[in-house]
Formats: sequence, structure tokens, C-alpha cells
Amino acid sequence: MKTTKRISINLLKSFVGASLAFCVSSGASAVGIEDIVDGGNNFAWERVEIPGTKCSDGSQYKFWVHDNPGSRNLLVMYEGGGACWDYETCSGAAGLLGAANPNGLPDDYITQQKAQYVSPLVNGADPGFPLRPKTDIATKDWDVAYMPYCTGDVHVGNNITTYNDPAGISPPINFHHMGYNNSIAALDFLNNKFKRINKFLITGFSAGGVASGALYHEAHERLGIKRGKGYMLNDSGPLFPAADASANSRQLHETISIAWDMNSVLTNLPDSFNPDDMGSVTDMLADEYPNDHFAYTGYSTDLNFSRFSYERFYPGIDTAGILALWQEDQQLLISKMNNYDNFSYIIPWNRPINDSHCSTILTFLGSHACPSVRKKYWYEALEWPQTQSWKCPGAFTSMTNFLSSWIGGNTLRLEEPYNLYNQEDPGMQIIGPQINSAL
Repeated sequence: MKTTKRISINLLKSFVGASLAFCVSSGASAVGIEDIVDGGNNFAWERVEIPGTKCSDGSQYKFWVHDNPGSRNLLVMYEGGGACWDYETCSGAAGLLGAANPNGLPDDYITQQKAQYVSPLVNGADPGFPLRPKTDIATKDWDVAYMPYCTGDVHVGNNITTYNDPAGISPPINFHHMGYNNSIAALDFLNNKFKRINKFLITGFSAGGVASGALYHEAHERLGIKRGKGYMLNDSGPLFPAADASANSRQLHETISIAWDMNSVLTNLPDSFNPDDMGSVTDMLADEYPNDHFAYTGYSTDLNFSRFSYERFYPGIDTAGILALWQEDQQLLISKMNNYDNFSYIIPWNRPINDSHCSTILTFLGSHACPSVRKKYWYEALEWPQTQSWKCPGAFTSMTNFLSSWIGGNTLRLEEPYNLYNQEDPGMQIIGPQINSAL
């Protein structure tokens, strides 16, 4: 659930260094992100503030809308950035395992570098880097609603809670888990603004990925989306099956259900949803909207969301144990998605960016998938690049091509086995560490 905080000037200088290493000259003595990254957005955003909507500290919630006069397609993006359910996580004492924007949202949030650059889906293009051109993607020129995250409840909580310091030192925290109220108010605003929607895509990364699935029914019904014109892409925010106490994710689900008063929200879902198993949202979506299109993407070695899922509920668990539980749960989700013709997925193994968390943020570099990826045979050792000991004997499916085909109405199912292709990729070795230094 950790996402970008800021793309720093050090990152930009590193990109300049990378370009020089590739013999690409740079005559600029001072650089900005616009000089190095061919991406981001400069939309004429409309800031929306609806009375009664709030961030965790009680301040006004804000979201932003870009209305392209030439478009009838709408993308709703739910931002990621952690979650919290007790004093340690909601106070910030837990560090990365906490919630984003605890002090609310400034008026210029949408023009800050996170909102401007974090999502190729919002921007309609996979950004370019030195020797890697910008590429338009399927959401280019769509209308956009960008939903920042400041409630610590994956945009679906419905509770105001006081968290007390267990040590009795610091004052209590009065925390507004009002994500559901904010989301519903925003959807009703969008319904009034966009009267004629053709294709509709709800998506989000990390915490926002959870929201994309959990809020799809509300969005579909409130916006009056035509059957067959709705799409949901969950990037790295899975609600894994957890039907009973033996399930790996059961403790997480029970904890957030109490902290965020999820029962008051889940009662609004159709009867095909089982409130005793949050993972049944997959079945509910497929059953209720058989002509719509759903997809999941996430890495098999995600060491960010997996920590949220298990670390605090399995004392003493190490990285290997966390990933083992994650991969078990991911296989359960894959098996469930395979039961339905309208569910797609693209699941790469690893990307050394952001702890392999989120495959549609910042750049699509390393978010491709090759189910047949393997080690090179001995006689392939001299194939370029010689430092790469892994290869895809068929063809990689890029995230760009996956999105184009999926939004075109096709079902794609791509899961990579264990591999170290991205770790050995020369471009990733240059760009990955620089991105990570800015996270």
C-alpha cells in the first residue's frame, strides 16, 4: 500500500546520468521532471468539495475531475496509500504500515508530483524515459475523476473512532474513517456531471485497488452504467477468499471490519455477496454483471500489501513466510477468477520497484508478463543481453497491450512462474533503484 511520496530532484539527476551512460547528450544545466520524464498530466482539473465529506482529521475531503469535451468514456481512479485500524497504525508510529495524508489534502494536491505522475491510466500514456518513448494507452483522452486517499480505510470505511495511546503518553486520536461516505457523495456528483457515459472504468492501486472492487456495484448503479460497458481493474489491492478462521487473510478482514464498521457498508451489496467472506466480492461481481469486464493485476512477490495482510497478525513471521502466505492466497484468488468468463488477470512475478507492489503506477516498465518465461539454455547464453540469464521464448504481453485487449472486450489470463527476468534487465537495473530512492 506504499505509494510514491515525491519524485525528487535526485531521481531526475539519476535519469540524466542514465541518459549519458547511453550516450544521450544533455545540454541542460538545470533539469526538472518535465525535462526527463515524458509523461504526467496538465489537465484543467476541477476541484470538488462536497459538504459533509471529510479526511481522517475532520478536514474537508477533496477530489478532482477532468472533463474532456470530446470523450464519453469515464475513468474513476482511487488512490492508494496505506491503511490503519489502531493507535499504532493511525498515529503514524507504524511507519510505512500506516495511512496516507493524515493531515488532509491541500488545495493544490492534484498538481503535486504524486497525483500528476503516479498513474499512466489517468494520464493516458505510459511515460517515456531516456531511450524509452512515451506510449499512448487505451485510456488516452478519457474523462477522469481522481479520488485522493486520506481516510485510512481503503475508501470504504464508515466509522469515527477514538484511538487511545496504549502507553498512555500521547493524546487520543479522533479518526474519521469516512471513505464510504466520501465515495458515495463523489459518485452522486459524477452522476450529475456525466449524463452520457459510454465505457466506464473504475480502478485504483493498493488501497485504491480494494476500493475498485468494493465500490464497483455502487458506482455501476449510481452512474447508470450500461451492461457490458463497465470495467474494473484492481491493481494490487486483492480481497482474498477468507471464508473461515483458517484462512490466511481472515484476521485482517475481521480487524478492519470492526475498526471501519464494515457491516454497515456490506449490507448495501447484493445478496450474492457473502458478508462472512469479503473475498466473495469476486463472485458477486461476476454473477451480478456477467457482461461487464473485471481484471486483477499484482506481483506474486508483493512485499507491501502482503505485510499489511499478515505481518501484524502472525508475530515473528519473516519475509519468506509472508510471501508464502501471499502466494497461497493469490492462488485461491486465481482459482476463483478462473470460474468466470468475465475475469482477466496479468500477474508478473517480480519487479524491483516499490517492493513489487503495484504494476500500473509510475511506469509500465517491468509490468509485462510471460507465462512461459524460463532460464536460457546453454546455447542461448550469448543472446543479447548477455547479462540476462532468463528469456521469454514466446512473447511478453505488455501492460499496454493487456489493457488495450481487455478494454476491447477480451479475456486474458497471464501468470508468470518464478523468474528473475526483471531483476537482471539492464534498463530496470538503471531505472529501478532511482525510482525506489524517490519513494
